[in-house]
Amino acid sequence: MRASPRAPGLLLGIGLGGFVDGIVLHQLLQWHHLLTGTDDYPMTTVAGLEANTLADGFFHVATWICTAVGSWLLYRAWKEGRIAPPWTAHLGLLLYGWGAFNLVEGLVDHQLLGVHHVRDDIGAPLGWDLAFLASGTLLVALGWGLRRR
Repeated sequence: MRASPRAPGLLLGIGLGGFVDGIVLHQLLQWHHLLTGTDDYPMTTVAGLEANTLADGFFHVATWICTAVGSWLLYRAWKEGRIAPPWTAHLGLLLYGWGAFNLVEGLVDHQLLGVHHVRDDIGAPLGWDLAFLASGTLLVALGWGLRRR
């Protein structure tokens, strides 16, 4: 019997982590949108909000694709009898994927490109950005621990 696949859990973690980011931080709390860190697309103008809403939509499409592909791969592996216990290993992969999403998004979008920060609605967002990176590191560590267990 082949080993249980890793891709479904990782893709589900990336997709669901993106959904939590987009739904909670972008839509519910409205702390930032995808492009609010740039001077060209402020969230204080109608044109800026329109551009950010469109960018957020493309972001959600990408997270939806990750979730859909991860679900399809998980279903296919289940039908082929390749999903082996324990469930903690699968949860670990999901948490690892979510943490990896947070780390990549936090490093690339927040720090390298500066297209937005966790809190674009305040003057000093670095602490929030660092907390976001710490949450990604914690999720990766938890996921790795559950997977290795």
